[in-house]
Formats: sequence, C-alpha cells, structure tokens
Amino acid sequence: MASKLLVVLVNTDPSRPAEAGAPFFLATVAAAMEYTVEVAFSGGSAALAQRGVAERMFIREDSGKSVYDFIRDAHRAGVRFKVCNPAVELFNDELIPEIDETVGGAYLISEAMDDDTVTFTF
Repeated sequence: MASKLLVVLVNTDPSRPAEAGAPFFLATVAAAMEYTVEVAFSGGSAALAQRGVAERMFIREDSGKSVYDFIRDAHRAGVRFKVCNPAVELFNDELIPEIDETVGGAYLISEAMDDDTVTFTF
C-alpha cells in the first residue's frame, strides 16, 4: 500500500470557491491518518498560494471558514505545500507562509510516477 498522497491543484479555479475545500480537507484527513501528504499548486490554481486570495474565498457564502483556513488546518496537520516555479516568478514575496518549497514539473512527474505515491488532481 502507498504511504504518500500527492494532491496536485491545477484546475481548481479561484473564481469557483466551492471547489476548493475538498482537496485541502482530504489532505488534512490523510495527514491525520499519518500518511505523508504534499499539496502542489500549479497552473491557474497557483493563485491560491498568493497572499490574500484564499483568505477572501469561502466555500459557502454563509461559512465563517475561508479556504485559507482549510490551508492552515492542513499545514498544522503536517501537510507540506509546494508551488511550481512559474508561480514564484508571478507572486514572489506575496506567497502564503505555508508554502514549504518551490518545485518544477519534473518533481511532480517523478512523484506521481513513484509506486509509493497516490496522486489526486483537482
């Protein structure tokens, strides 16, 4: 059985906040189950790693919990957050403090191809 979960956010669009809860919730649950968990922001979803974006997103209008709250919960549970290099070039100093590392496409491919890793994409 695999011991690592890699969650790749590439299609989660900040303009559709209702979609943003599931990846962070599942990452938190997997970390609580003591799996190694990484969430990688890539493509348009990398905007979620920019300061201020996830803080203004709410999965439901009547929810008091922002998408950023879900990110912080996941990070506190042990989830490691990575962002692809192009996002760093776009947002640079404006990344959320939960970002642990910047990575390139080769990293995502090598991790996704590893037999010990299960990959979810959102």
